[in-house]
Amino acid sequence: MNQFSYVRATTAKAAIDAISKDKNARFIAGGTNLLDLMKSGVLAPERLIDINRLPFKDITLQNNILHIGAMALNSDVAAHELVKTHHPLLSQALLAGASQQLRNMATIGGNMMQRTRCSYFYDISMPCNKRTPGSGCGAIGGINRMHAIFGASDQCIAVHPSDMCIALVALDATVLITGPKGNRRIPFGDFHRLPGDTPDKDNNLAKNELHTGIEIPASPFTKNVYYLKVRDRASYAFALVSVAAALDISNNTIRAARLAMGGVAHKPWRLQEAEKALIGKAPTAENFRIAATVATQSARTYKHNAFKVPLAQNSIVTALQKAAAI
Repeated sequence: MNQFSYVRATTAKAAIDAISKDKNARFIAGGTNLLDLMKSGVLAPERLIDINRLPFKDITLQNNILHIGAMALNSDVAAHELVKTHHPLLSQALLAGASQQLRNMATIGGNMMQRTRCSYFYDISMPCNKRTPGSGCGAIGGINRMHAIFGASDQCIAVHPSDMCIALVALDATVLITGPKGNRRIPFGDFHRLPGDTPDKDNNLAKNELHTGIEIPASPFTKNVYYLKVRDRASYAFALVSVAAALDISNNTIRAARLAMGGVAHKPWRLQEAEKALIGKAPTAENFRIAATVATQSARTYKHNAFKVPLAQNSIVTALQKAAAI
């Protein structure tokens, strides 16, 4: 690990001022991903700006909108009564991510900012357009079992690693941001990016901006929800595929649906066409299978990950059945 300087910011303005003055500086909070990247040589920041003392840890409900500060810990959010009562899908997704030890250190903001877990990204001896733009993609012609089946480009086929973010895109959350030009808001579905020709950019946050929290609007998805994560080992692993499913069911009819997937794209992948296919239908296995087929129509596979298409379909059906309790 290279040498670096360290400063601690106690206000958002001080943090933004500090990072604006140094292009090689990075924010650090829990550090559960950043330190891994520094140890493996993927990143070598010359300055770390500790933001742990910024006042963004509260979890509150105002006008039926749940506000979660970016510095709140993953474990605290998952266990919070407001979250479990109003958005249990988010609690389930958080508990599916990482280990208890990591959830006790990781922040909501850091969870949103974590980098891909593609092995070619972490191996600095291999080409990776995400780590070194223009160097190539080792995964496209390499071992690509874990990689994307939606939204990839010929520059990058890595997938987004977060479980929490899959639930947040399904719940229509909003990201709160502050920076030198003031405050702004980004719909959660627009925060992360597809790789395109710039796979080195994971999201639409500017270098000198700081996200301060998220807001989740009220929704009818408080009962029939389920987060399903399929992985190689149950104890601790990233998703092969994951599904966030939420249904609003009345008189045996689906009034509204939310579906999103993880482990399949460079960003949390919302399945809006499949959601539409469920509206007005009875919550049956047959209708869930139709929705799963709709959801995977645009899938594109590579040499080692064709299994993800039937796995995704079966996972969608299972998650919807669990959510509907049938």
